[in-house]
Amino acid sequence: MKKGIAILGSTGSIGRQTLEVIEKNPNTFRAEVLTARQSSKVLIEQAKKFKPSHIVISDEEKYCEVCNALSGLPIEVHTGYDALAQIVQTDCIETVVTALVGYSGLFPTISAIEAGKNIALANKETLVVAGELITSLARTRRVNIYPVDSEHSAIFQCLAGETQNPIEKIYLTASGGPFRTKSIEELKTVTKAEALKHPNWDMGSKVTIDSASLMNKGLEAIEAKWLFGLEPDQIDVIVHPQSIIHSIVQFKDGSMKAQMGLPDMRLPIQYAIGYPYRLQSDFPRFNFAGYPSLTFEKPRTEVFRNLALAFEAMRSGGNMPCILNAANEVAVEAFLNDKTGFMDMPGIIEKTMHKLPFIKHPSLDDYVNSDREARNYAFSLLG
Repeated sequence: MKKGIAILGSTGSIGRQTLEVIEKNPNTFRAEVLTARQSSKVLIEQAKKFKPSHIVISDEEKYCEVCNALSGLPIEVHTGYDALAQIVQTDCIETVVTALVGYSGLFPTISAIEAGKNIALANKETLVVAGELITSLARTRRVNIYPVDSEHSAIFQCLAGETQNPIEKIYLTASGGPFRTKSIEELKTVTKAEALKHPNWDMGSKVTIDSASLMNKGLEAIEAKWLFGLEPDQIDVIVHPQSIIHSIVQFKDGSMKAQMGLPDMRLPIQYAIGYPYRLQSDFPRFNFAGYPSLTFEKPRTEVFRNLALAFEAMRSGGNMPCILNAANEVAVEAFLNDKTGFMDMPGIIEKTMHKLPFIKHPSLDDYVNSDREARNYAFSLLG
C-alpha cells in the first residue's frame, strides 16, 4: 500500500520538494493532506495536480477562493490554524512532514504525535522551543521522528548500524552563508537582498536569513541535542563552504563517519519519508573531480553572535531556547521588513534572553507564555 503523507506547509521550499519526491515515487507515496498559510493559488495548483483527500488554507479569508477553485473535485477543504492540529490525526496519514516555519509548527506536531503519526521533521523550531516535551511525548506514543534537515539527516544516516556505539561528538557543518568572510563593519551595511542570496541552498526567506546570521546553525545544534540525546559539549559547528559533507559523527574510539552529497534537500526528504529504504532517484550525482578541495574553518562567533547566543540558550535549558527562538523570529521579520539592521538582530535576541524570567522545567503553558512575552518584548525593542 502507498504511504499516506501529510505536508504541513506544502507551498514552501521543503513542501514543494517533498511533492517532487512523491511525484517521482507514485507507487510508494500518496499526498493525502496539503496545507498552506496564505499561498492559496499555489495550494490550488498542487491540489488539482496531486488530488489529496484534504487541504487546509489557514487564512480564513482565502477559504472561499480555494473552495470555488476546487469545486467538483473529491477534496475536502478546511480553514483556520486549528484545522492543522485536527487534520494531522486523519486515519489515511502515516507520516506528517512538518515544513511549517517557526513556532507555528509546534501544536500541529504535538497533535500528530498524540495520534501516533511518524514525523518527518523539517521544522527545527519545534524541538528548539519544546524539545523535552516533544521527545518525551514521542517516546510515550512510540512515534519515530525522522530528521529532514540535511545536517540531522546526515547524523541519522551515520548512526545506522551503530546502536551499541555511543556518540562521542558530532560536527554540524555550516556553509557560512553569503557573509562568511565579511567584517563587523561590512556587516553593518548589508542589505536584505544580499542576505537572501545563499551560495549553496534554495530555502525560504526566514531560513535564509538565519543561515546568513548563523542562527540557523545554532537552532540546529539545539535540535540535535534532543534528536540524538546529546549534551552541549558533544556538539560542535564547523564551517564547510562547499556544503558537500553534511555532518560528521565521532565515536569513542576516535573514528569518524561523514555523510556526503550534493546540496539537494530532496535527498534527506526522500530518506525521511521512505525510511528505512533508500529509494532509487535520478538526482544529480556528486563528482569528486568537480570538488578538488573541501575546506573547513572555525565559525567566527565574535562576528556572528547569534551562534554563541544559541549555545548559551542550549546550556541554560528550560524555556531559554524558546525565548531565543521567539526573539529571533521577531528580529528576522523586522530585518525582512527593513525595520532593523542585520547587526542589530543579535542585540534584540540577547536583551530579550536576559530580560525574561527563566523557568527550569517549563510546562506547555509556560512555553506558550514565554513565546508570547518574548515576542512582545523583542518587538518593543524595535522602537
